[in-house]
Amino acid sequence: MTKPTRTRRADALEDPALLRRLLRAKDRIDAASHEAWPVRRLAEVSGVSEAHFARSFKRAFGVPPHRYLLTRRIEQAITLLRDTELAITDIAFATGWESLGTFGRIFRDITGLSPSGMRVRARADQAALDRVPACMLKAAQRPHLTIAVLKKRRRVASE
Repeated sequence: MTKPTRTRRADALEDPALLRRLLRAKDRIDAASHEAWPVRRLAEVSGVSEAHFARSFKRAFGVPPHRYLLTRRIEQAITLLRDTELAITDIAFATGWESLGTFGRIFRDITGLSPSGMRVRARADQAALDRVPACMLKAAQRPHLTIAVLKKRRRVASE
């Protein structure tokens, strides 16, 4: 008798070798979030098929690989907006976006603010936030991407 599908899926995530491979891909994204990371490339890093990688990554980390990449890019952009005088265009390209328009639209969809609005807010809050440990601040400011951006847009439009 075979195990139910749900049990087999849970067993796959408990496989230490698979988890190490997924962490390897996640570490590559973290180290170079400005690069293009299509599922094909991440699957090659992990040594598994594209479909298996995408399913396993989402089960292991709670979000699909592309949304995880978006999270990292937005986090890095927020840091650059807060801590540097770089132009918003330079920040967009430095964090891996190919279009300033796409960067601005997705940034606003995820954070609720334009990049320039985020810069103003982050700098205004800086004095109070200097006393908060960086790891706690980063966790608190992490974009919440458990729902797709398009679903979020549809929900706002219907309200």
